[in-house]
Amino acid sequence: MGYDDQTHVELGELLKQRGMEVPRTKKERVAALEEADASTSFMSRAESALPSWASVPVVAAVVMLVVAGSVTALLFGDSILGFFSDDEFDGDLIDFDPVQARAFTEGLLELGHPVWEGRMSGTAEEHATAQSNLDNFTSFGLAAEDNSYAVPMFEIQDEPQLRICLPGSIPLFSGIAPCSLADADRQEIDVIHREEFVLQGYSGSADYQFQDNIPVVDLGNATDEGAWENASASIGLVFGQGGVSSNTQLFLKAQQSDLYGLIIVTWDSTGGENPPNNCKLPGEQGRCVPFFKSVDTSQFESLPPGIPFLMVDNEVGQLIRDQVVNGEGRIAMNIQVDNQGERDVKAPCGILPGKTDELIIFGAHHDTVYNAAGAVDDTAGTATVLELARQFANMAESKGEPYYTLKFCTWGGEEEGLHGSKAFVAAYMGQLQDNLRLYINLDMNHVDIDLENRGNGLWMIGNDVTDMNYIQQIVDRFEEENPMGLADKYVIHTNTLDGEQGSNNAMPYNSDHAPFVYDLQQEEGDEPGRALLCYGSGSWEYHTYRDTMDRFNGDSLAVSGIIYGSYAAWLSWG
Repeated sequence: MGYDDQTHVELGELLKQRGMEVPRTKKERVAALEEADASTSFMSRAESALPSWASVPVVAAVVMLVVAGSVTALLFGDSILGFFSDDEFDGDLIDFDPVQARAFTEGLLELGHPVWEGRMSGTAEEHATAQSNLDNFTSFGLAAEDNSYAVPMFEIQDEPQLRICLPGSIPLFSGIAPCSLADADRQEIDVIHREEFVLQGYSGSADYQFQDNIPVVDLGNATDEGAWENASASIGLVFGQGGVSSNTQLFLKAQQSDLYGLIIVTWDSTGGENPPNNCKLPGEQGRCVPFFKSVDTSQFESLPPGIPFLMVDNEVGQLIRDQVVNGEGRIAMNIQVDNQGERDVKAPCGILPGKTDELIIFGAHHDTVYNAAGAVDDTAGTATVLELARQFANMAESKGEPYYTLKFCTWGGEEEGLHGSKAFVAAYMGQLQDNLRLYINLDMNHVDIDLENRGNGLWMIGNDVTDMNYIQQIVDRFEEENPMGLADKYVIHTNTLDGEQGSNNAMPYNSDHAPFVYDLQQEEGDEPGRALLCYGSGSWEYHTYRDTMDRFNGDSLAVSGIIYGSYAAWLSWG
């Protein structure tokens, strides 16, 4: 059993047995024991490498010489070279103001859609957000760079409507059309937009009324090919559980099967004992709140303009299955979305010029899903970038010009397919291939306020061993100095993912760091870009209407802000 598997108390007893000081945290106790083991192993290897006449005191003396570097190669060869060669982080932890980060977040949320609250890419709300960020960069004293890119984007042109009608008791015997105005005994149910249903990325348009009597086909978990083949000219109903593929694959199958619409149900309550996090939101009594997901537009020869694509909660999904698929009920929807063509998304940057053209870039996406304010995803990350930009501008006043040129950028188009960051990388390809030292991505680098039930972890990930060695040192310093008591509150995990794209040990291609890592590899043999990213924990509300300031935890942003900011500052000023 390794030290990590032992309890806090057990580790303390082991330290006491060895006559060692007992540190406060479990991590420090594990490190102390591992360091002691390494020293013991080192002495043993030294003793075995010497002639038989050598005593332990002689070994100790030799080890001292080895540390001094005088006989390392002679006695031990390559086995010990580099043992003491790791560079040390000898910088300071930077400042970070969580109150200011909260203020940035609240200010950006005020720019959201007046009804739907989101700042969807390509909309006036997203453009206003980008301008606000530019204005902030300028107010900090940074140079402003206003980038704009035309990318594939959809536009919601009117309030989406979804209704269900249960026919009255008279029509079947009187000749009155079910669910018509003459069906006075009918029951019409308005499904609440954003709370009970949301559009999915690149949905098409249609206006279906009750009298159209569009059939709804139950496609189960989408694995029955025969069901798809028989669903032509119908609205497909898919229940989210084992077997459900990505939105992209579902929308492609809907196009291939000539569906009139596609509805995903958040979760089938009969599908297992472990509902997803969107089924656990406080106050929802187990209702699985619908959320937004996009599609990969590059997989389509042409996007289907006439297939509405929705997600409904589990209660609405079961109602449709019981009353429409298996009953006499009817469905109506009026979805007006233009999913053809391109729209402009923004990628504003604040620039702190350096002594060289080599670049360190901090980034986060400023857009949100259309149906949510996006306090956590990713206004939190954008606020972190803004606060870091403010801190670095202040540091430049006292420290002077940094070695690296620093850019602080925010991206539109992330929620629909990383469009903003991908376009930025394509536009600056040569410069980035030649000069990018490090890209740092902050996407949901946030921990929910309910630490007890949702966890208190943050994950710091990079694709370069050297960078992650320094980050680990800074994490250790952070835990030692414990600024604002943050180290007592949060657990920091570090990991290096340096595999090739698509491998088990690769950086995920799921946020704006990915283009800076993998899109720079234009030809065989090109090196990937170097990147760091941070993910937080407990944000169950993301991509739902519940992603509001109610769950916001400003001080959690300081963890990644201080650690990654301290690394960039050390690289820039030493």
